Amino acid sequence: MTDQNTRKGIWLMVATTAIFALQDGISRHLAGEYNVYMVVMIRYWFFAAFVTVLAARQTGGLRRAAASRQPLLQALRALLLVAEVLIMVQGFVILGLVESHAVFTCYPLLIAALSGPILGETVGWRRWVAIGIGFVGVLVILQPGFAVFAPAALIPLISAFMFALYGLLTRYVGRTDSTTVSFFWTGTVGALAATAIGVWFWEPMSLPDWGWMGLLCLTAATAHWCLIRAYELAEASAIQPFAYLQLVFIAALGITVFNETLRPEVALGAGLVVAAGLFTLWRARVTTD
Repeated sequence: MTDQNTRKGIWLMVATTAIFALQDGISRHLAGEYNVYMVVMIRYWFFAAFVTVLAARQTGGLRRAAASRQPLLQALRALLLVAEVLIMVQGFVILGLVESHAVFTCYPLLIAALSGPILGETVGWRRWVAIGIGFVGVLVILQPGFAVFAPAALIPLISAFMFALYGLLTRYVGRTDSTTVSFFWTGTVGALAATAIGVWFWEPMSLPDWGWMGLLCLTAATAHWCLIRAYELAEASAIQPFAYLQLVFIAALGITVFNETLRPEVALGAGLVVAAGLFTLWRARVTTD
């Protein structure tokens, strides 16, 4: 990769995080007004259409995109992601954007911790220490044992665990299936699952909110395109640290638009999680260089 390509990849990752933050803000608004199952279902319809068009333009078309060597695992990945999105969006409504994302940010640490037993990868003691520090940060945010702690605070942690499993399964199927195949299965199987649930919770939507729904679908497609393009232009280890900027964008959106507050312990805990995550990314790069 050239330096110029790496710079473009970084800027695309920054754009991706900003668009994903906007997407989550719109999801929070719509899920606060309508049933979360319906909101996610419509979002997945557009996602499925996007991946289908993308696959059709690739060499081999839809037939090649659907030809997975591990269809059961691909289907499981897609179902995990649907469930994770449903849980996370519900967390936005109950806990708010800032606190939900502060906890969810720990998912790279979960991936690192689970990569050994699931993928057989080696995790050294330094990364285990970083993982431990990251989870201290999560405990600082959740404040277990205090009167303010509520079971609902576990929602983003459950979501992070599911997203980590999704990421690990994506790595696993990536040994035999291409990115196009995985992306196609994620969108199409996910849309079928979301529809099977969401169709029973259909509600009339106002015209302005249909506009927000259209923007939600557009941001989802745009963010995924930027993410794919970023990984094409630069190595993952070079751009992945910039994914943590999503927490900054989310905090700005939550505070300015949704009148949320950034508690000191949330800022401290999130800082520990991000620092630990960046260290694990650096160690992973050092050990593979």
